[in-house]
Amino acid sequence: MEKILEQGNLRRALKRVRRNKGAPGVDRMSVKQLGGYLRRHWPKVQAAILEGRYRPLPVRRKEIEKPDGNGLRLLGIPAVLDRFIQQAVAQVLSELWEPTFSDGSFGFRPGRSQKDAILRAQEYVREGYRFVVDIDLSKFLETSSYYTPVHESLSKRVV
Repeated sequence: MEKILEQGNLRRALKRVRRNKGAPGVDRMSVKQLGGYLRRHWPKVQAAILEGRYRPLPVRRKEIEKPDGNGLRLLGIPAVLDRFIQQAVAQVLSELWEPTFSDGSFGFRPGRSQKDAILRAQEYVREGYRFVVDIDLSKFLETSSYYTPVHESLSKRVV
């Protein structure tokens, strides 16, 4: 927690949230308002985090049309304060875990994109490989029979 709440890490998180912009969450606070809010309320927010009392706000749901025009995509828009805290946590966890990921992993990795994954797949084809496996785990936990017992047991322990 000390690393997450360290001033330099928090500054980087604020800078990243500002750079990413984004729409307000259910509280309607804009990214521009976040700095002033933190100046006034950070001691209380920090205490709530340290004491395990901090609870993120519900996510604002928004439907947008898919780029190909085939249906709608459901977005979840967190409150700006929650995005700031999530970013601070993600920065620290990323420093710890990023070095452990496979070099062949591209999803949601810093400095890696879909284009990089395609270029790597093309390299493999040139090397003589004949199969490329693209796995999207986003729905796996929702459809896996293994998920339900684990999820239920975790939720009982957390609550």
